[in-house]
Amino acid sequence: MANNRYTKIAMLCALVTVLAAVAAAVGIFFRGNGAAVEVTSVRGESYLVITEGIYRFNSQRMVAEGVGWDIFTLFMAVPAMLIALPKVARGSLHARLFAIGLLAYFFYQYFMYALTWALGPLLLLFIPIYTLSFAAAAWIVSTIPIDDLARRASARFPRRGMAILCVLLSLFLILSWLRMILAGLAGDFETGALLGQTTMVVQAMDLGMIVPLALFTAIAIWMRWAVGYLLSIVFVVKAVAMAGAICAMLFMAWAVEGAPEVGSLIIFGAVAVAALWLGIRMYRSLEPVAVG
Repeated sequence: MANNRYTKIAMLCALVTVLAAVAAAVGIFFRGNGAAVEVTSVRGESYLVITEGIYRFNSQRMVAEGVGWDIFTLFMAVPAMLIALPKVARGSLHARLFAIGLLAYFFYQYFMYALTWALGPLLLLFIPIYTLSFAAAAWIVSTIPIDDLARRASARFPRRGMAILCVLLSLFLILSWLRMILAGLAGDFETGALLGQTTMVVQAMDLGMIVPLALFTAIAIWMRWAVGYLLSIVFVVKAVAMAGAICAMLFMAWAVEGAPEVGSLIIFGAVAVAALWLGIRMYRSLEPVAVG
């Protein structure tokens, strides 16, 4: 009975992965030739907007970053999930935890896409991806006895390192995004970089969801609460994926605009490496036995 449940979970995860692969591939291969025109927003901000391709009506900078994110999703996140799925179907604890982290990544990406991109045909694909990602993650969580998971974690589990990473990431996001929000409110569009958007979706999502979750994870794992172990393992997978995706986004923006953002590349590259190191230590500290 349990094996049948895990097979169904793996099938749902596979559906999410296929949909994400299709969305990412369309974003990459149907992005058009990059033709753009300069426009002025109702706020008086001048920026370049793409006129062709699946992401038309969005700013040139947003499209460059989005294509970079799509490349990472198609060639890194999707294969990673496909590799994990057979073990998910067999009920592997490690694979289920890894899958939750990737589902969180898919949820964040396509929820943000649905809210940020100008209206286009991919909206009808973004919605089921983030909806099914949330459902699949919740289903997997329901199969994991959290108290048992905490008991399986040995003394090698990097509690302090994870708490420090969560706090540092939170502080970085708070300082970075508040700076942009306050600049935008003051009319400094170069710093605020609204780029035609009516509000700051990414900043709202990060400050309203990622920062509170990261800080709670830091407190929970520092205090050795059982839920802290689950959140840490999930959060670290998403951190690796998101930091890698942001680096891909910055590289694509560099290719389009010709100006590298070295500081951001160094920061997010360091986050990816640190999160990967912590993640490896976490998974090695758990007994490789299926639960639930």
